[in-house]
Amino acid sequence: MPAAAPHRIVFANEKGGTGKSTTAVHVAVALAYRGAKVVAIDLDPRQRTLHRYFENRAETAQRRGIDLPTATFGVHDGEDPVELEARVAELAAGHDFVIFDTPGRDDPLARHVATQADTLVTPLNDSFVDFDLIGQVDAETFKVRRLSFYAELIWEARIARSRATIEEQRREMDWIVVRNRTGYTEARNRQRIERALGELSKRVGFRIAQGLSERVIYRELFPSGLTLLDKGHLGELGTSHLVARQELRELLMALRLPIGDASGHKGA
Repeated sequence: MPAAAPHRIVFANEKGGTGKSTTAVHVAVALAYRGAKVVAIDLDPRQRTLHRYFENRAETAQRRGIDLPTATFGVHDGEDPVELEARVAELAAGHDFVIFDTPGRDDPLARHVATQADTLVTPLNDSFVDFDLIGQVDAETFKVRRLSFYAELIWEARIARSRATIEEQRREMDWIVVRNRTGYTEARNRQRIERALGELSKRVGFRIAQGLSERVIYRELFPSGLTLLDKGHLGELGTSHLVARQELRELLMALRLPIGDASGHKGA
């Protein structure tokens, strides 16, 4: 029998500054720590945040002479989905997961990989500015008036996926909206966003997960390529770092990734 296709995890949001790359790196490293073979593809050839993070990680491992679980990583520049799929087939052969980090703007390849995702992760800062990506609300009642173009795109892709036959071996898409920076939102506004997300999730079918708070530690780790999971290489951790690590653990659990199927390793 042919080998199962690697599980595709796509981090997508057409707005920048929502924590896509930070979350993608930490998920990739978490999977690598659990024995999975991971490919990470950066679809933003201008910013290259994901790619630069893994480059920094490789340099740190070499400089310190340490073994850091990591991903095979690369950048893809182009607009042709066929060319991208050929690149993915080349990089992902024999791997368990393919992670895509997409640009914070409307992009043809970002739309393509989002519709092909097995797990689609949409990080949102906890504000109606970011909520507008998936739905529009009434200015007085804050009830959802309509879906956005992006939410309609994913809705249609999920319907098409559900119609795929068993013979095509297509997985159903799991869409998770991740709420980042909730601690920086005024309480009443946070409740309004929570209600609007709950209403929209029932209409569109995404799950909601608590994400990462805004913490200096993530920006500090970027030059070294280290993550909160690299316990023995971070030095002494403060309370805020330990809280951030617990947030990350909870997010990984909420994503419900098929870690137990990866290379025969069971996830914690």
